[in-house]
Amino acid sequence: MTLLAGVDIGGTKTSAALITPEGDLLDRITLPTPADRGPAAVLDTAARAVTQLGRPVDAVGVGSAGVIDPRTGTVRSATSALPGWGGTDLRGLLSARLGLPVGVDNDVNAHALGEHWRGAAAGHACVLLLTVGTGVGGCVLIDGRVHHGAGGAAGEAGHLPVPAAAGLPCPCGGHGHTEAAASGPAMTAAYRRLADAPDATLPRVDSLAEKGDPVALAVLRTGATALGEAIGGLVNVLAPDLVLLGGGVSRCGPAWWDPLRATVASHLLPAVAGTPLRAGSLGDDAALYGAALLGREVLV
Repeated sequence: MTLLAGVDIGGTKTSAALITPEGDLLDRITLPTPADRGPAAVLDTAARAVTQLGRPVDAVGVGSAGVIDPRTGTVRSATSALPGWGGTDLRGLLSARLGLPVGVDNDVNAHALGEHWRGAAAGHACVLLLTVGTGVGGCVLIDGRVHHGAGGAAGEAGHLPVPAAAGLPCPCGGHGHTEAAASGPAMTAAYRRLADAPDATLPRVDSLAEKGDPVALAVLRTGATALGEAIGGLVNVLAPDLVLLGGGVSRCGPAWWDPLRATVASHLLPAVAGTPLRAGSLGDDAALYGAALLGREVLV
């Protein structure tokens, strides 16, 4: 029986799943990512996660944080969440550790592929997917294929300048980008500052907003507005037949979703005004399914 391993490498955790070529997920494992110990330790952890699945696999696919060149399998650049990750030959070094063919791409691209294969994007020709969590990432799927753009960098929706984020510093070093206002850490930091609540978490902010807390409502509205401005502009340019959202922030309630939908609607041209906007259906498993697809593609 042919089996695939899908691997999702993030700054805090590395997950692996055992998946059949038909898309049945048989088992999964999650290990802490030793980001502070450098790329070799991260690769060792990914390899260990695959072997700890307990059954031999025929190919491995990886969705990784960072800008990935899908042709060479190299990490072109990465944020401080994975120090030293930029320049890593992800495909070659992981293949050498496992003795298996390896396919690689960005983790958000893998997330989109997974939703298209087994989730809410199935059957849609053009899909815009955004993940909103620690950062804001994006992917455009056309006929089930990732649009990579030059150097594999297409989809960086978190770094679109939007009015709602004007003046706010972005982790990339710029200012006024979507991520600066819409990410989970950005909204959490805003609430902590405005409410003088240093221990607040985003789920707590969402809970308080549902109870009518004015500061929590304002913070979620600001983040949702920034994201909605970006999505509205992207939909006008791309005219997708579906917009999907994933990541931890997408689990917020109506205090976030309602202003998001209203902002998107206010920016759409009439021709695309009916574009569906909804949450993905696979949660954290989406990137594992998509990574398994990458593995299936490199099977000899």
